[in-house]
Amino acid sequence: MLLRNKTVVVSGVGAGLGRQVVAACLRDGASVVLGARTAANLAESAARLDPSGGRTAWRATDIADEEQCAELAALAVERFGGIDAVIHVAALDSLFGGLRDADFDSWRRVVDVNLFGTLRMTRACLPSLTARGGGSVVMIGTQSSVAAPSQVQQAAYAASKGGLVSAMYSLARELGPDRIRVNTVQPGWMWGPPVEAYVRFQAHTEGVAESEVRGRLTARTALPDLATDADVAETAVFLASDRARAITGQSLLVNAGELMR
Repeated sequence: MLLRNKTVVVSGVGAGLGRQVVAACLRDGASVVLGARTAANLAESAARLDPSGGRTAWRATDIADEEQCAELAALAVERFGGIDAVIHVAALDSLFGGLRDADFDSWRRVVDVNLFGTLRMTRACLPSLTARGGGSVVMIGTQSSVAAPSQVQQAAYAASKGGLVSAMYSLARELGPDRIRVNTVQPGWMWGPPVEAYVRFQAHTEGVAESEVRGRLTARTALPDLATDADVAETAVFLASDRARAITGQSLLVNAGELMR
């Protein structure tokens, strides 16, 4: 078990990637503290994945609010004695479009959550990570911050996640002396609820089969399928674990070979 006797804070726990991350952490022996804005999602996830309630705790948390970030970190310390890793799934990814039609107030909200929110939550966890003698910070980025997709414009999302990767390099240097590692997982087209919804929408709009739309996506990958949210979760768990003890300041694409670097 990669995370036996570890405590992991996971932000952004919903029906997709966040829940997959929690499930993988629990399977590998961790206690998990769940955060997200919607209490109902948290309660459902905790009840489904940890029916006894012995290895999970949760609190409704908006990572745009520094006080709420501090409260989530405090819950981890209160319930399980400290924090060994934090995996940042929380993000705003629903703003579409490019520069010409940009509403910069909306862009600021995306950046405030995706960039500053991740940094707020990280800072809230630092005292406990340091007290434990080190740990891991795992950020979830996006392939679109490296190469813009041709199908969908999400300039604000890409910019916010690109800023996060740049911050990661500095954080890895800053926190390294305390044995705190900082890495980023960058998914491409990730099969899970958001991409499933995109495929259904495009198929309905174009009057074609969903398999045709999905086939266009897999035509770009070296492997004959898309990476799933479970695949991304497995990568995050590895980076959170001591198996990755010598890895910091790195971005890892999980994209079935759509983009290779």
